[in-house]
Amino acid sequence: MRGFRSTFVLLLVLVGLLGYIYFVEMKKPNPSEQAAQRQKVFTVEADKIEEIEVKAASGERTVLKKSGGAWAITEPAAVKADEGEATSLTTNLASLEIQRVVDEKPADLAQFGLAKPRVEVAFRKAGQAAAERLLLGDKNATGGENYAKLAGAARIFLVSSYLENTFDKGTFALRDKSVLTFQRDKVDALEIVTADGRLAFAKPGDRWVMTSPEPVRVDATQVEGAVGRLQTLAMKSIVAPDAPDADLAKYGLDKPAVTATVGAGSARSVLAVGKAAPSGDLYARDVSRRMVVTVDASLLDELKKKADAYRPKDVFEFRSYTATRIEVTRGATTIAFEKTAGKDGSLKWKRVSPAKEVDTNQVDGLLGALSGLVADSYVDAKAKTGTEAPVAVVSARFDDGKKEERVVFGKVGSDIFASRPGEPGAAKVEAAKFDDAMKALDAIK
Repeated sequence: MRGFRSTFVLLLVLVGLLGYIYFVEMKKPNPSEQAAQRQKVFTVEADKIEEIEVKAASGERTVLKKSGGAWAITEPAAVKADEGEATSLTTNLASLEIQRVVDEKPADLAQFGLAKPRVEVAFRKAGQAAAERLLLGDKNATGGENYAKLAGAARIFLVSSYLENTFDKGTFALRDKSVLTFQRDKVDALEIVTADGRLAFAKPGDRWVMTSPEPVRVDATQVEGAVGRLQTLAMKSIVAPDAPDADLAKYGLDKPAVTATVGAGSARSVLAVGKAAPSGDLYARDVSRRMVVTVDASLLDELKKKADAYRPKDVFEFRSYTATRIEVTRGATTIAFEKTAGKDGSLKWKRVSPAKEVDTNQVDGLLGALSGLVADSYVDAKAKTGTEAPVAVVSARFDDGKKEERVVFGKVGSDIFASRPGEPGAAKVEAAKFDDAMKALDAIK
């Protein structure tokens, strides 16, 4: 009898399990059916949204409005908005999907964290009187989704949990965090002043030059890199929204460690960098405003680069494919090559001093070796470079003969130096690479 009862109990469990599988699991939509049943929370296009209100979990309330295609924060303060953050909000509101409906008529909102929602996001389209508002509550048991509902509606549904971080943004996160503002395409001057001295750069045409401490050619990518770093410099925090002059000393901004000035025509944007904050970041400010902020400490190292760091690394400007004439003098011997067009229209090199047919590939090898010479470092005009009694002088024409350059090579001990007329000091180059170039010259037949 006892065995019969055990068998009967097991049979009941089996029937219950089969019933659960049939009525719950088999009736549950498969993932593809679930995806097909998903619907948008809002019927709105992202670019039609013109006003957004965000109430973060911290309690901060921020209102953003779009005017003339640009977003601005209007509350709690009138400041420019971060366009990327604003776009993220509108895009996610427009694409927001219901993952699953949990309860059409919930009796208790508190169990879903919606009696007092953690995050609220509202928006208006152009001409829309009442805002549409999304309320976000707790995460579900798996943590992959958040309970949510619309204000004024009873239904509770689930949305992807990543949206909580997308919408849970305070005012600082939503504001434009640029420290300096200037028109990048109009920048034609840069000045950096540190305790070590002053560096100044100008762009009178389409090329950057250094004007202080001495007029020299520069590596344009280095200067553009410094300008770009200042343009993209983002505040990490706001220390004092309206600091009086008397407070600047405690931030090290009464006597800045670095002052960087970007010129764009008659406009000037000036950044002052002070001492380190307790966080390790640096105090800084746009001198046209009283707001003191913090910025990443790596900025100081970038702005404290020496003048030599901005000078070109390449000894020559020409490249093997841009050169049209090359002339090398060693001692009393001068050899010159010119690029000429053959009867079939092909370009080839010819020795013109003295005149002789040469192997074009070998001349290209010489040009490649010369144009590949780089400056390991620079020495000042007082250093011994041996250029007063040069081991070689190389002159080149390039860019269809429109440009010309001349480099004098000297030798002191085992070191090779390269100097250019009108430029201070000399570049120290790798002796082995210079020797390879001379060997390439000697190999031309």
